[in-house]
Amino acid sequence: MLARQPSVPVIDISGIARAGGRDEVASAIDRACRDTGFFCVVGHGIDPTLLPRMDAAAREFFALPEAVKARIAMSVGGSAWRGWFPLGGEVTNGVPDRKEGLYFGEELGPDDARVAARLPLHGANLFPAEVPALGPAVLEWMAALMLLGHALMSAIAVGLGLDPEWFRRHLTADPTVLFRIFRYPDAGVATVAGTGEWGVAEHTDYGLLTMLAQDDRGGLQVESRDGWVDVAPIEDSFVCNIGDMLERMTGGRYRSTPHRVRNTSGRDRLSFPFFFDPSWNARIEPLPLADEPVEHRRRWDGASVFDFDGTYGEYLVAKVSRVFPDLVHVI
Repeated sequence: MLARQPSVPVIDISGIARAGGRDEVASAIDRACRDTGFFCVVGHGIDPTLLPRMDAAAREFFALPEAVKARIAMSVGGSAWRGWFPLGGEVTNGVPDRKEGLYFGEELGPDDARVAARLPLHGANLFPAEVPALGPAVLEWMAALMLLGHALMSAIAVGLGLDPEWFRRHLTADPTVLFRIFRYPDAGVATVAGTGEWGVAEHTDYGLLTMLAQDDRGGLQVESRDGWVDVAPIEDSFVCNIGDMLERMTGGRYRSTPHRVRNTSGRDRLSFPFFFDPSWNARIEPLPLADEPVEHRRRWDGASVFDFDGTYGEYLVAKVSRVFPDLVHVI
């Protein structure tokens, strides 16, 4: 049975397309983004059969022998940085994570100009032939989450006092979209050589908005103003959080909040984060907001999102290069 006691706000967005409904949703999201930077959405309208289908296919893939999974290893994907990585293959704060996963992105063929130019993180996805159901499920899921991302960013714009289409017009007409499937083995079952105790250690996300579907195992923790809190799973919901670029654009009004994962459920935990981010070549400038006093909090890593100067693609490549230092040579 899934837990029902939320530690972050739960927002019903079913009225987001109605006159007046969007304003109510926007106000609730605005409050959450100013507080913890995290909220759960329900009433999103996404087909409830999609996640179980993708979850089943993902578990089938992760159960395969490593030699079989390695046929679609990220090294095979080259500069597109797509495919599978093993336990300990991703690094957070210099420590290998206790998770394995799959990286996906917008499906682009060799005739796409960005692929021909070998633009990092652009290209074709790698799908396992041994699990034929996984590829179609992933692409259908990404298409649905793309629409949800535009809808939520429209509500965020309204909450900030901007035109509903501000982000789509200026920043996300061609968003950078990345999708991950992660498997976290139970932290108490056995030591995994070369990994830390955390499935993923304390970190923030890089872009605008993350939409996370998770199974019923739990393990996600968020740093609130009063300390770390567990984010209990809620059936048919998405855990949403804002990333570094939205904190930068809002001058610190919105928080890109540290979070981490430790699975102690006794079973494998699967999570499905979808990242809806600025266009690759977008320069991330302050939003045209009314002046208001803002408390700038010291970040977990001592860095500042306000010191960066460049495009979102440059920011993303610099960050992801630290996560996969062994793959930097393919960029």
